[in-house]
Amino acid sequence: MQFLYYTAAGIILYFVSDTILDRIEASRGKRFENRTIIFFVIILVLAIGSFKVIEILTAQ
Repeated sequence: MQFLYYTAAGIILYFVSDTILDRIEASRGKRFENRTIIFFVIILVLAIGSFKVIEILTAQ
């Protein structure tokens, strides 16, 4: 069952990370040159946190 939680979290994190990056770029006024690296850092930080929460909540 955990794999469903991780899969759903990964899909959600993808869209959340993209939204966060778009908002940062909008406030900056232009796109980042290395957009994929910044996207990777955002999704990595969110994934580590959310996967740890899933691990804690599903531990029995």
